[in-house]
Amino acid sequence: MNSELYPSGRLAKAAEATRTAGLGALLLTPGPDLRYVTGYDAHQLERLTCLVLPARGTPVLLVPRLELPAAQAAGVERLGIELMAWRETEDPYAIVAARLGDVGKVGLADRMWAMMVLRLRAVLPGVTQVLAGPVLRGLRMRKSVAEVAALSAAGAAIDRVHDQVPGLLRPGRTEREVGADVAAAILAAGHARVDFTIVASGPNAASPHHELSDRVLAHGDVVVVDIGGTMPSGYCSDSTRTYAMGAPPAEFSSYYKVLQGAQEAACTAARPGITAEAVDAVARDLITQAGYGEFFIHRTGHGIGLETHEEPYIVAGNTEPLEPGMAFSIEPGIYPGSHGARIEDIVVCTEQGSARLNSSTRDLVVVDG
Repeated sequence: MNSELYPSGRLAKAAEATRTAGLGALLLTPGPDLRYVTGYDAHQLERLTCLVLPARGTPVLLVPRLELPAAQAAGVERLGIELMAWRETEDPYAIVAARLGDVGKVGLADRMWAMMVLRLRAVLPGVTQVLAGPVLRGLRMRKSVAEVAALSAAGAAIDRVHDQVPGLLRPGRTEREVGADVAAAILAAGHARVDFTIVASGPNAASPHHELSDRVLAHGDVVVVDIGGTMPSGYCSDSTRTYAMGAPPAEFSSYYKVLQGAQEAACTAARPGITAEAVDAVARDLITQAGYGEFFIHRTGHGIGLETHEEPYIVAGNTEPLEPGMAFSIEPGIYPGSHGARIEDIVVCTEQGSARLNSSTRDLVVVDG
């Protein structure tokens, strides 16, 4: 376990946040919340793994007996967590209930499976269940120096993949073939897992979350490539660049310049004290003033860390001021229909302003095709 990335003090801070929220405990099953407070990247199984983190007292990690070696290897006991293995003939939910006692209200991991939520409800009939996410959001949104370094490493890794993309885009290849090569490059660049590969060509570029298809790339296509993965650290990458197979249509070149200016302006605007919605407005207003507002159909960005999408969200209605340590994407897009474009960087709010964690060119890359 990386003690700088997953420091032991997080447990105490999470317990303090639990008390402040008026909860008796947090119940964290495998997922980003559990990994955040313990560093343990536990498998999500039908067998219950659950950290019982009381507002006061010793936390206990309940694991299936066959997962005990993995939990021990993760070093959770060094954090002061009691490790308890349950056997196949035991009811782990009853064990959780016995450990909790009369707590009144508990916070459940946001990604907890419904089957586990309902089993816990059955054994804790007098206990109110709420989400643990709001309890931990203040901690998870503000990244430490080590977390920013991990995100920076992820950004550099995905930049190396984008550097290879022009060589993969050739007429006659399908989106699916290119996507397979991109996925292999994501792993080769140091990621532990490929999270997504969007290769959207021609009219598919107007669909922001396009799935890989058997469409054949052709001369004159615009191709949006949005890719990301999870590093061994647990922290994620996410970056979008737009490419052209030969000279793009004239109308595309016009709005790409608008998009590039809007993305640059939003990145520059990000700083301590500005609200998330104000950053969104910087990009959106420039695109709207240029006549393309109806084609910018999604928020400007999302937070990133142990999840590709987490708080804070850079969107109208989010009046939360940015603070140093917050990390998020800036990714405006324009999607008229016959083609589209998006430019995405990960940005971290600093004491002085902001810093981009991606460095690959934001200019339109024209591939001979």
